[in-house]
Amino acid sequence: MPDPAAADPAPLSTTIEAVLVSPNEDTQVAPRAEAIRVDNLHKSFGSLEVLKGVSLTAKQGDVVAIIGGSGSGKSTMLRCINFLETPNSGEIKIAGEKIAMRSDGRPADRRQIERIRTRLAMVFQQFNLWTHRTLLENVIEVPVHVLKTPRSEAIIRARELLARVGLGDKADAFPAFLSGGQQQRAAIARALAVDPSVMLFDEPTSALDPELVGEVLTVIRGLASEGRTMLLVTHEMKFAREVANHVVYLFEGLIEEQGPPSEVFGNPKSERLKQFLSSVT
Repeated sequence: MPDPAAADPAPLSTTIEAVLVSPNEDTQVAPRAEAIRVDNLHKSFGSLEVLKGVSLTAKQGDVVAIIGGSGSGKSTMLRCINFLETPNSGEIKIAGEKIAMRSDGRPADRRQIERIRTRLAMVFQQFNLWTHRTLLENVIEVPVHVLKTPRSEAIIRARELLARVGLGDKADAFPAFLSGGQQQRAAIARALAVDPSVMLFDEPTSALDPELVGEVLTVIRGLASEGRTMLLVTHEMKFAREVANHVVYLFEGLIEEQGPPSEVFGNPKSERLKQFLSSVT
């Protein structure tokens, strides 16, 4: 197989078009298993209660868009799901496996959390790339040092992923020499390197200049078309309506309304949701 990085770089639009494939037919025929289940999740920071009993289910292949105003608890919910934040109480299941939690919400089995995290890939608002390492080195870090993938195998896979997000010619570049959109696409390639069962996106375009937003959304749209399970916190309402099959509106730590995009955006029931959509559109 030729080295993608050695070939002339394809235009981003051409590269991404190759990613757009039809959804997996099996997910349309067979009953889909639960990928994530969150029940009655609570989280406080001191006296500030951010999550007040949130419950959410995503099945395999679902793209769930999570919307809401600043401070509504969107990012906190994502961070609790993979235990970057410790919930105060509630229950979390990943692919049917219940995460063992103590009475105060802390994980009871740290090794379980480490194993679960290899199935949950998170893409942050800030790109969180290691600035002293090339894009290739960023992408192979977890496969080599955490998953113990042979380095030669990890490099081949990393080059494929970088080409997939339109960065095949940037494998040896350092993050400081790339645009914000390129860095975020590299962060998505890094997330894909662990072959996650669920991808968590925390406002992946919020730190980008407007002209760079589209290239990142194109990559995410391609992943959604593959049938990947995703939880997507976003303020891009048009994108959420087009890509998600379920939308959740959070208000002050509670789910105010949820449902298919056609209902949430086209026929909102909650007055708060109506006001929110009016303010962002």
